[in-house]
Amino acid sequence: MKIVLIAVGKIKQDYLITGILDYKKRLKRYIDFDIIEISKLKKTNNLIKSQISEKEGKLILKELQENDYVILLDQKGVTVDSLGFANLLNKYKEITNKKIVFIIGGAYGFSKEIYKRSNKVLSFSSMTFTHQMIRLFFLEQLYRGFSILSNQPYHHE
Repeated sequence: MKIVLIAVGKIKQDYLITGILDYKKRLKRYIDFDIIEISKLKKTNNLIKSQISEKEGKLILKELQENDYVILLDQKGVTVDSLGFANLLNKYKEITNKKIVFIIGGAYGFSKEIYKRSNKVLSFSSMTFTHQMIRLFFLEQLYRGFSILSNQPYHHE
């Protein structure tokens, strides 16, 4: 099983970089995992929000392959708890031999094309977090999910 996280923008805060690298290292014991960063668009002053999300969407689509199972991380999505997320990971592992691609969009969300291309939309919370923080939260939950599936003592329920 291979999981990829596609995210718009670069991480600049050292504490987030440190946390992300730590969980990325921990995940190696469970899965083949990679992060693809889409560069934030430049010269967007003359663009409206939907034009920015459309341009970012085109860059995201270039990274996807036809057989990828695509899950958007979006405030409009379905929420699950950590056990539910672990169960989803297990389900995807069993029903697909495809690469699973999670996507964190830019500040203005996803284009219509990205929503159409997605197989599922998940939400971490109805609260708003920075896109940089969500990367760290996602990696922690991914690690937690695989530790639950492996009966490791990381998760306490």
